[in-house]
Parts: sequence; structure tokens; C-alpha cells
Amino acid sequence: MVFTEKQEALVKESWEILKEISQKIACVSSPLLEIAPAAKGMFSFLRDSDGIPQNNPKLKAHAVKVFKMTCESAIQLREKGKVTVADTTLKYLGSVHLKNGVLDPHFEVVKEALLRAIKEAVGEKWRDMNCTWVEAYDQLAAAIKAEMKEEAA
Repeated sequence: MVFTEKQEALVKESWEILKEISQKIACVSSPLLEIAPAAKGMFSFLRDSDGIPQNNPKLKAHAVKVFKMTCESAIQLREKGKVTVADTTLKYLGSVHLKNGVLDPHFEVVKEALLRAIKEAVGEKWRDMNCTWVEAYDQLAAAIKAEMKEEAA
């Protein structure tokens, strides 16, 4: 899958909007835990908290990493035709996700929360950006899942 220049530009544009409105990035955590409350147990820093944390700095940092890695995936799709995550980073992500019991449906929940947050932040521009963010996230998730499978073998 190769991204067009327009697709890459759309992801970069929305990433810039999200960086400017950093509180919007935090809004990925609430939908994530509303969609799948049990996912809270997968985050070591949330296991002992009550309810859905609204301003947990570690959860916000995790959300920023997901956004940033998805944006970087889009750029790689444009430049290289595939997502290439550094081996050490990919091994770490595969290991952590496997250790925490992350399954395919969890990736879908994160994607839904991510897309909801982006849609809220970019407003009307969402129509043009939707498919682009979906593809970038799906390719990143596929790389992490492949590493998890390799780690489990």
C-alpha cells in the first residue's frame, strides 16, 4: 500500500491540528475506556484507579504515542510503501502488548477511539482524512500484531 502525497499531507495536517489542541489528544482515553472498560486493566498505571480517568498524564502520554506512531506510519507508507518500525521499538511493542494480553479486538477499540478523537479535533476536514488515518493505523497495528505473533512462537 502506497500513500499518495495528498494522503500524507492530510495526516500531517491533522497531526498539526492535534498538537495545537493537545487536550484533544487526551480525549482518546475516555472513548477507549468507555468503549472497553476492561481495557483499563491492560494499563499498569490505571489498574488501581477508580472509574474512567479523565486527566491521567500517563494515559495521555500513551495516546500521544499512538497518534504520533500512526502519523509516522502514514509518512512511511508514502515514502517506502510500507510501515517500518525500528526493530527494537517493534520488539518492545510486541512484547508489551503480548504481556498485557492485547488481542485483535483491542486494536479495533483503540482505532475507534483514535478516529473519534481525530474527527472531533478536525471537524469538517474529517471526510477527507478518515480513510487515510484508518489505513495508517491498520498498517501500524498489523506490524505490531506480526511482532506479537513472532514473540509468542
